[in-house]
Amino acid sequence: MGRVGVLLLNLGGPEQLEDVQPFLFNLFADPEIIRLPVPWLQKPLAWFISTSRVRKSQENYSQIGGGSPLRRITEEQGGALKESLQRSGQEAEIYIGMRYWYPFTEEAVARIKRDGIEELVVLPLYPQFSISTSGSSFRLLEKLWHEDPALERIRYTIIPSWYARPGYIRAMADLIAQELDALPDPNQGHIFFSAHGVPVSYVEEAGDPYQREIEHCVELIVAALNRPNQHTLAYQSRVGPVEWLQPYTEDAIASLAEQGVQSLVVVPISFVSEHIETLQEIDIEYREVAEEAGIHSFRRVPALNTHPGFIDDMAAMVTEALAAPQQCFSDVVQPQKRFKMYPQERSAWGLTPFAEVWNGRLAMLGFLALLLELVSGHGPLHFVGLL
Repeated sequence: MGRVGVLLLNLGGPEQLEDVQPFLFNLFADPEIIRLPVPWLQKPLAWFISTSRVRKSQENYSQIGGGSPLRRITEEQGGALKESLQRSGQEAEIYIGMRYWYPFTEEAVARIKRDGIEELVVLPLYPQFSISTSGSSFRLLEKLWHEDPALERIRYTIIPSWYARPGYIRAMADLIAQELDALPDPNQGHIFFSAHGVPVSYVEEAGDPYQREIEHCVELIVAALNRPNQHTLAYQSRVGPVEWLQPYTEDAIASLAEQGVQSLVVVPISFVSEHIETLQEIDIEYREVAEEAGIHSFRRVPALNTHPGFIDDMAAMVTEALAAPQQCFSDVVQPQKRFKMYPQERSAWGLTPFAEVWNGRLAMLGFLALLLELVSGHGPLHFVGLL
């Protein structure tokens, strides 16, 4: 076996307040986040969102110390993974590739090429696969490999999904149990799984397995936990004028309060690192929603970060992937069915799902509708204020 590398993929996040606007631009310039029917509108829309919402977004980052800890935590995970691999007898260089901020995936690939890596394992830090997270990064990597023949010498394999790994499941159950046991009556804590949402069209039209994998993941964790507590799964962080997976987290919290639930233990099920959606959206915004609804015991399970069981299971994943048949980007990069990733639901746009041609006038109307949402600060694009 030649020189081994592991490429860890993640979203990225602004590390200081000055980074927020360019980070938002990178995020919304990606058509996997908001795809418009006319491609040339993508960057103008990204510019408008990033400049219109930067102040609110900076306020949110100020609430968690002025920047995202995601890069630091990912680097710590990489260091811990390297040590775990060494203990098992496997030497490997660890690389970090972020999708929307430094160090960008392109930078990581350049380092991999420079270092002469011959065997590469691509490991996204998203337990469940979605075409908009792991899939987006895989499509970028496929493009980079296609454009640079020198990369063809690297034998790579990908790990598209790993939510059912026993080490991951045990680590999640362990963290949940710790929070439950801190309650006056551990059996009364309602376990509230909050996952990042995706548009319904991704699941129903594109065959995105994300919802299925999230639901199965919750089942596995609940079984491993083996507690009598009731549990709920909801989805957070929706964006855009389309229907997203439901129930929405804020609605589900209000509903549980109406049912008399007094104690919530919130589990960030699709995140393995602390970042804006755990530290600000859950810890601050959803806590306020719960308290206003009458739920006064609100505990949040910490992200896995460098949990030893999780790290050791990641090392086992890498070792197993190196010994398994190669899995290529093209094996998972394409949606199961052809579909339009830009919003087209009738309820939001007044257009049928069968419309094949969007003329410039309709595209501009949609663009103006998005601008109206942004100017008002409410509605479908309110999510951008969280970033």
